[in-house]
Amino acid sequence: MVRTNSLTLPKTYENQSPDTINTVQTNWRQYFQDKSLETLIDTALKNNQELNILLQEIEISKNEIRTRKGEYLPFVTLNGDIGLEKESHFSRMGILEEKTELKPVPFRDFAIGFNTSWELDVWRKLRNAKDAAKAKYLATQEGRNFVVTQLIAEIAHSYYELLALDNLLSIVEQNIAIQKQALFVVEQQKNSAKVSQLAVNRFHAQLLNTTNLQYQLKQEIIQAENRIHRLTGVFPHSILRQSKDFMITPVDSLINAGIPAQLLRNRPDIRQMEYELLAAKLNIKVAKAAFYPAFRITSAVGLKGFNPDLLFDPKALLFSIIGDAITPIVNRNAIKANYFNAHHQEAQMLYKYQQTVLNAYLEVLTQMNALQNYNQSLQTKTKEADILTQSIEIANELYRYARADYVEVLLTQREALNTKMELVEIKLKQFHAKVSLYQALGGGWK
Repeated sequence: MVRTNSLTLPKTYENQSPDTINTVQTNWRQYFQDKSLETLIDTALKNNQELNILLQEIEISKNEIRTRKGEYLPFVTLNGDIGLEKESHFSRMGILEEKTELKPVPFRDFAIGFNTSWELDVWRKLRNAKDAAKAKYLATQEGRNFVVTQLIAEIAHSYYELLALDNLLSIVEQNIAIQKQALFVVEQQKNSAKVSQLAVNRFHAQLLNTTNLQYQLKQEIIQAENRIHRLTGVFPHSILRQSKDFMITPVDSLINAGIPAQLLRNRPDIRQMEYELLAAKLNIKVAKAAFYPAFRITSAVGLKGFNPDLLFDPKALLFSIIGDAITPIVNRNAIKANYFNAHHQEAQMLYKYQQTVLNAYLEVLTQMNALQNYNQSLQTKTKEADILTQSIEIANELYRYARADYVEVLLTQREALNTKMELVEIKLKQFHAKVSLYQALGGGWK
């Protein structure tokens, strides 16, 4: 496998001590520890159409190796010929036959034999082409592994998003119940002439706004479910999930990322680019060999006669062997163009390799920081949500005794709802960071 020194990875991640313990060695079943999610991933690995299409591409690439391998081995064919030929009266042979008082007659010809053709791979052009095809095949296998990591991550992202939507819907439904109770109290006060119709309208409008949010969340849940159905390759059905445990499930903010050098071994996309780069280097050798002479040996052995019975006579035996050499001398522009293109393609692959390595390092670094920051954000937002939840009870109590106006109650309810929803969204970002870090480290495909 090719290793390039054109891009040097840092020895450690930023603000991290060098430690070779890497979470990527953990199987995805142990990493997620959710039976419902495990079932979805197992189904996707069997049924996902994109993955199955890629498996067929791998088989096509594997057959390309067979094709290339056959090019530097001798080609042997079995030929059988049956012919009937009559010379024209006006041809040279026809005139000669007439002068000898022989009329041109149809001439039969029967032949059977083996023909061989073999290009000697003196410059390793054909074997390098075979090795390049093999590197391409290995690249497609790594590409398949990369798709597996993406598929697992995408299902996990969608699954946690579905859990978050369920929790958001539950929060909205709870707030609808609270707001209905508040509206009932205001309507009673309006009937007692303690408040105006304006207060009733404000409470009613807020209830309608929250109710409308409920329908929006229900549609987003359907979309998330169908996204999972598409990934798992099945028609819509009920998706089992433990939504109630979403907010209380801990997310470890200190996942072991190992050292950056391990990305070269664990990331399938980096390994894929390495094989692509190797294939590009071999293609340069193939293009260079086109400038050199090509040596070829052709031979034939068989039996030939004007009567089928004569084919079994030893005198019907014929054979030939020819060796030739072909080398381009004039107008080699096409060969030069292929050679130059091979160099440019190698440079292109080198840049793609560097880009992939850099992206991998930055992805890990980003998700490591995301886990830590969202963990702190969740703690802060949890305290805010607790305070505002208490504030709703306080505001309602004060309003009941005319020590607070209805605007304060409305604002407190709205702030509490928004904060609880933000809390769920932060928790979702925590799970997203956990999934993305596992994917960035190259986990899931082994």
